[in-house]
Amino acid sequence: MSKLVKKLVSRDIANRMEGVQDAIVANIVGMTGEENYNIRKTLRESGIKVMVVKRTMAARATEGTSLRPAFDDMSGSMAVIWGCEDFVSLVKAITKLINSGKFPKLEIKGGVMDGEAMSADQVKKVSKWPSRQEQISMLVGQILSPGATLSGQLVGPARKIAGQVKKMIENQEEPEAAE
Repeated sequence: MSKLVKKLVSRDIANRMEGVQDAIVANIVGMTGEENYNIRKTLRESGIKVMVVKRTMAARATEGTSLRPAFDDMSGSMAVIWGCEDFVSLVKAITKLINSGKFPKLEIKGGVMDGEAMSADQVKKVSKWPSRQEQISMLVGQILSPGATLSGQLVGPARKIAGQVKKMIENQEEPEAAE
């Protein structure tokens, strides 16, 4: 491949990955055409993008970006996977596909998060983290918890007093009703 063609291809890869901060690097070599189509379709439906590239071309295209460290210790062709709301959601989606058994040749080779390269084991550990939405719901629960406790503490004694007043009124009405 001539230098001009390599430059054009790397520019195209850079344009397609513009704005991408986090990605997973996976191995999909050895899949049949049908398996490849099905995995791409499944990921596309989830808003996840896949691009198979040669390591050297990807490294050249991502030079100076936060994705560059993902390609340092790799070799050959690989699938770069990115998308989703956050990196944890992306890893969970890919891990779910791997665990489903539909695509036995899909294998995580590594990734990059916040500009730091990650091994396959580190990426798999990220799949156990709470996603952005889960973190927000936990945070909101923690914020609302003291308010609910305070509300219960304020309403509890008032409810007791109201119950006692009601009982006193009922006790006063009973002798009057008997007369």
